[in-house]
Amino acid sequence: MVIRQVSLLWKDTFHPDAKVARFLSVLALSGVSASLYKGIQDNYLAEIVHISAFERGIVEFFRELPGLFVVLLLALMYRLTESRIFKLGTALMLAGLAGLLLSGSSKFIVVLFMVLYSLGEHIIMPVKTTLTLDLTRKDKSGSALGITGAIGQVGSITGYVGVIGIFFLLSQLGFERGNPARFKIVFAVSVSLMLAATLVVLALQDSKVIRQRQRFYFARKFSIYYMLEVFYGARKQIFITFAPYVLILQYGADASLISLLLAICAGCGIVCSPLIGKLIDRLGFKFIMVTDTLVLVIVCLLYGFAHRIFPMHIAFVVVCANYVLDSIISTASMATNVYVQSIASSQKEITATLSTGVSVNHVISILIALLGGAIWNAVGIETLFTLSAILGLINSIYAATIKVKR
Repeated sequence: MVIRQVSLLWKDTFHPDAKVARFLSVLALSGVSASLYKGIQDNYLAEIVHISAFERGIVEFFRELPGLFVVLLLALMYRLTESRIFKLGTALMLAGLAGLLLSGSSKFIVVLFMVLYSLGEHIIMPVKTTLTLDLTRKDKSGSALGITGAIGQVGSITGYVGVIGIFFLLSQLGFERGNPARFKIVFAVSVSLMLAATLVVLALQDSKVIRQRQRFYFARKFSIYYMLEVFYGARKQIFITFAPYVLILQYGADASLISLLLAICAGCGIVCSPLIGKLIDRLGFKFIMVTDTLVLVIVCLLYGFAHRIFPMHIAFVVVCANYVLDSIISTASMATNVYVQSIASSQKEITATLSTGVSVNHVISILIALLGGAIWNAVGIETLFTLSAILGLINSIYAATIKVKR
């Protein structure tokens, strides 16, 4: 029954002649590989590379630089099809992971390969969305993005559970916390899976369609979208950079616990991503864009003040719950992609606008990454997450100004 429902949903969402199996298998393989890496990233930086909270912001500044210049990078590749850019981005991610596996604990070298991985990751971000929309039936964009998001989450939850399993096995073999070999073994598995994803993506058939790309595409009708990307980039960066570090430095969370939380987030994503996609199609992108950031305000305030409101052991549970809730809220960001599609005049304009949006939100992201560590160091996490709550509130107010045709 479940298989039949999935099959019907697949046929109802994608074009009947669309060869999406390989594309989606790449998303699954790369999702497992990426989650293995991200499940240990912050603990690796804190325990092995000895990156402080202030330095974590500096690391994130350099890691996010590729996102700032993604439009320029895509413009330089104007002779390449979307599928070829997707292949290049996957190969760069593989190179970054291989470098982290083979490098030592030098801060400069580690950050260098993190940036290389980030470069590949950011190159494929807008292209992945475009490829998905190319394979989608009319008026099924939200559902298609929800399905691909859910498939990515299946890969993610597999990787995070893999981290827990690998670390448990290694602890039984005598590899205690703080041993670099624990992290290197996880990196090795991640590299193997990304290599498999690269081999599959190389077999993808090129679309033969080359879209002309502009370095920066600004149109007045997308002005609200650009501003929403600024607010979203700011609040997203605070959570991505500093939420795991709060759990690690303030509450003593190890890599297994971080991976467990990420696995729970991915599990929720499997259920919530398609549901949110359907809600976007049914209730409209505006309703979702306003609602998710209002919930975010509560999440941010609890994250920053839980340790002052509750005893430490209860505050830890509250912060963990907020970590999962923020992940669920983040899946609603697909609504902005549907918003862009609703006012764009062509697929080319969608690609150009989404690419510019990635760069726009990274302008504020890199500033937040630099300032966030300094704010934490100077006045504490309370102020840092209060700032995030304010940005979320402004985001809701701004999204409410969108005019939707009935």
